[in-house]
Amino acid sequence: MGKGRLEAFSDGVIAIIITIMVLEMKVPHGDSLDELLPLLPVFLSYILSFVYVGIYWNNHHHMLHATTTVTGAMLWANLHLLFWLSLFPFATGWMGENHFTAVPTALYGLVLLMAAIAYYVLQQAIIRAQGTDSILKKAIGSDWKGKLSPLAYLTAIPLAFVSPWISCALYAGVALIWLVPDRRIERRLVSER
Repeated sequence: MGKGRLEAFSDGVIAIIITIMVLEMKVPHGDSLDELLPLLPVFLSYILSFVYVGIYWNNHHHMLHATTTVTGAMLWANLHLLFWLSLFPFATGWMGENHFTAVPTALYGLVLLMAAIAYYVLQQAIIRAQGTDSILKKAIGSDWKGKLSPLAYLTAIPLAFVSPWISCALYAGVALIWLVPDRRIERRLVSER
């Protein structure tokens, strides 16, 4: 099976996720800048989630670019990832609307953790289908970012009950390390040609 439909479906779902997140931001009824101040937590949570969804979209694109065929296991693993990504709008809205209180901030971290696990599962399904000599397997190497991210989320989730701001700083820190473009797959694809 080719990968075109998988890519198109995933791109469509991710575009809808971003659209839902922005639609959750309600327009204030006043016309002064003071009316925007209560929306700041909602906007900050939106920015963080937009960056995360963008990171997943970018890395998903590169990962599928290194894939030659699609299996049933990969389809289900991809749906698993899209399920957790589809919870971003809810977790983002709840955290922002409640001004980063403990429980919504912890739930946000749980959604991040589950999305990271789902991404790993998809990555492993691709490697199993393509073989240990696959472009993806060679490209990811030790995958220190992929190992550090879930550990940061596992640390941040209980810390939300001590200080939600520390948890948010950890979430933002993980996003920052992934924001730096990961060129491992691109380099491997060029070297394989």
